[in-house]
Amino acid sequence: MQAYLIDFVNLLLRWVHVIAAIAWIGESIYFVMLDNSLRTPKAEEDRQKGVFGEMWSVHGGGFYHNQKYATAPAKLPNDLHWSFWKAYTTWLSGFALFVILYMVNPGFYLVNPNSPWEWAANMTGWQANVLALAFLLGGWVVYNELCKRISPNMDRDGLLSVAVAVMMVVVAYLSTQMFTGRAAFLLTGAVMATAMSANVFFWIIPGQRRMVKAMKAGDAPNPLDGKRGKQRSVHNTYFTLPVVLLMVSNHYSFIYSHELAWVVMVLLIFAGALIRQFFVLMHAGKTQPAYPAVGVGLILLAFWVAAPSSSSPSGNDGAQGPDQAQITGLIEQHCVQCHARNPEHAGFSAPPAGIAFDSWDEILGQKAQIQQVVTSRYMPLGNMTNMSDEERDMIAAWEE
Repeated sequence: MQAYLIDFVNLLLRWVHVIAAIAWIGESIYFVMLDNSLRTPKAEEDRQKGVFGEMWSVHGGGFYHNQKYATAPAKLPNDLHWSFWKAYTTWLSGFALFVILYMVNPGFYLVNPNSPWEWAANMTGWQANVLALAFLLGGWVVYNELCKRISPNMDRDGLLSVAVAVMMVVVAYLSTQMFTGRAAFLLTGAVMATAMSANVFFWIIPGQRRMVKAMKAGDAPNPLDGKRGKQRSVHNTYFTLPVVLLMVSNHYSFIYSHELAWVVMVLLIFAGALIRQFFVLMHAGKTQPAYPAVGVGLILLAFWVAAPSSSSPSGNDGAQGPDQAQITGLIEQHCVQCHARNPEHAGFSAPPAGIAFDSWDEILGQKAQIQQVVTSRYMPLGNMTNMSDEERDMIAAWEE
């Protein structure tokens, strides 16, 4: 019953998380598009009122006229729309999911026993939890300091972009060395997502509140507040596509179980950012297909890097592979504790991913997937059943 309760809470939290993320990302993409699509107002009276740009659009059977003021408008309405709860809800629900899915059982989901760093491979569960939290906090601190030190007045944002890109390479590498593959991809995405939410909480909204307060008092707002807000909003929009990809990557073990998983991750992060850049520029009236072309090239390179080896399985040497009884014995010893219609493992109320090995036909139906996750050492998770290298070689040599 406890496992079922956790699964049901997981379902509801994931639902909330996805809904909030769709709302936040959708609104973010819309406002970036709106800001880049603004044109000089045609009406003289609008220009005299301080309107910086405008956009006419049609949607849902109606016409819309958006205007942006470069300075304070004559009057601000009391029902001014603010955009922040979607960001906070996305991060809070995502963190709650991380606690339930990973931190409740860190020895199983966070600790990487195959880490080349002995201290990481031998971490206890609570140490892995502390390290994961420090990883998230440290990512935000480093990113924030880069912004403050390299481009505090938004005059060196190009150099800042390079620095943030280098930071993400380092984050991807460190995460894959310290944590299990699936957790590494998730935590790298969470570093970016944390930066996105923290940008809203610490910079964008406080700056906007100061601007509104100054306008209502009849004072000129500090232009740096607006510039900083836009700087962090632009960063957020480039993080968007990579974050979404990393958050869904846990369904695809061929990505995070590869020995060069950090390289694959970096290629996909940069591909997402480049593709997003194409749309940002397109909304500003500049169509530059080189950006998506390079992005697709990076995706193809990631596909090539992550592709499984076509060489013969280790230890086969042309000999006859294991028979049905041997494979069934290995599956029963190492897999069915979780992958059964009624799992014995306390952490599952149903077979993970709906994959059960209660019959030989079911085992045969998952043959390719079993070989992939076993030979890549992703399964069994944390090698909790102590599968030996010889047993992995037998799975790799399985022909029928």
